[in-house]
Amino acid sequence: MAETTSRASDTWLDRQFHISERGSNVPTEVRGGITTFLTMAYIIFVNPSILSAAIDVDGAIPQLVTVTCMAAAVGTLVMALWGNLPFALAPGLGLNAFFAFTVVGTLGFAWQTALGAVFISGLIFIVVSITGLREWILAAIPLYLKHAITAGIGAFLAIIGFANAGLIADSEATLVTRGDWTVPGLWLAVLGIIAAAALLALRVQGALLISILAITVISVVSGAAVYNGEPFGGFVDGVVGFTWPADLIGAMDIGAALEAGLLTVVFTFFFVDFFDTAGTLIGLSDRAGMMDEDGNIDAPTAAFTADGIATTVGAALGTSSTTTFIESASGIEEGAKTGLASLVTAALFLGAMIFAPLAGAIPQVATAPVLIVIGAMMMRSAQHVDWSEYRESVPAFLAIVGMPFTYSITDGISLGIITHAAIMAVSGRARDVRPVMYILAALLLWRFFFVG
Repeated sequence: MAETTSRASDTWLDRQFHISERGSNVPTEVRGGITTFLTMAYIIFVNPSILSAAIDVDGAIPQLVTVTCMAAAVGTLVMALWGNLPFALAPGLGLNAFFAFTVVGTLGFAWQTALGAVFISGLIFIVVSITGLREWILAAIPLYLKHAITAGIGAFLAIIGFANAGLIADSEATLVTRGDWTVPGLWLAVLGIIAAAALLALRVQGALLISILAITVISVVSGAAVYNGEPFGGFVDGVVGFTWPADLIGAMDIGAALEAGLLTVVFTFFFVDFFDTAGTLIGLSDRAGMMDEDGNIDAPTAAFTADGIATTVGAALGTSSTTTFIESASGIEEGAKTGLASLVTAALFLGAMIFAPLAGAIPQVATAPVLIVIGAMMMRSAQHVDWSEYRESVPAFLAIVGMPFTYSITDGISLGIITHAAIMAVSGRARDVRPVMYILAALLLWRFFFVG
């Protein structure tokens, strides 16, 4: 390990990304970047399927596949080259559903106008990121709550993994229940959990990547019905396919968004994106050892601005808000500590524009185990909460369980902030809370009651 790091210190890559300085090496960073890409590659197909419900053009899905990859690559490249952080970005789930089903579907705005609103929210995000507002907001969140956010993101990753593995299903009677434990896909996922955990315990390099690839190979060879309920059908149309998004690039209508007075819509895009990003960056930085004892994260301006840039560029390309993905934790667990991992992930997204069918060969039962195992790892941050002090334990608990129960990082953070401010105020500790926390609590309550 020491010799590898020493050799890396003489390369351009090391000077650019400070690889040896952070105790890493090039193979580890490359492996981390590949793992992150494989874990979040599902977005290449899920984002187009959601947005195509609102964006009505010929060949919408193949065009949206290209745009999704382009937006992810741009945002991740900014994170890599400016922030030097192992975090990847892509169009965010939740925000794309709000775009398609609420702004366009329910409110009736044209999708071009909705893209204009996304673009404006991205500009606001950039302004907040490069000014003192971002630092002002993050500094006000108490350290224990930041650790709780990390644990909450772990729980959020776990419930996504449980759902993707088929371990749980929805239920009208109990909200959530056990999935169908007779299907082979579920047991492939269980095998993946055991394999990933065992390889990690044995200190095998590339444990998570090996797990993903192994379950993918088993899924293909065994003919298990894990590809939308069907066995792997092969590459019927070949592995190469590219569609230029001529109908989407530059289609956003900023003027219409301003004229329509979409203040609430713009605010919602910005607000959810900001707090999703804040929570994700706090959680990832904490897990990667890039958060100091005061709760400050490395390169905060670059990290947040990358998200704003990606959102504005993504809107110009033709997709909804782009945000930092919690699946980046998979690359971090492989040892990634620098922007080189993000550079690799960005390159793979660019390649996916041409070789998208290859990414489609990775079933959710192969990536779900990784999310569950990472969730277990991130729960360790809960040890930093003083569970005997109810002013801490109750807001921390609500933030942790709020994320998986509401299926939203933003809602989990909101519950933590609101209850922290309220409990401190009514228990005689009002002056120990920074004024910005009361402002945030009021804004979050306004969002719950008037924005939805």
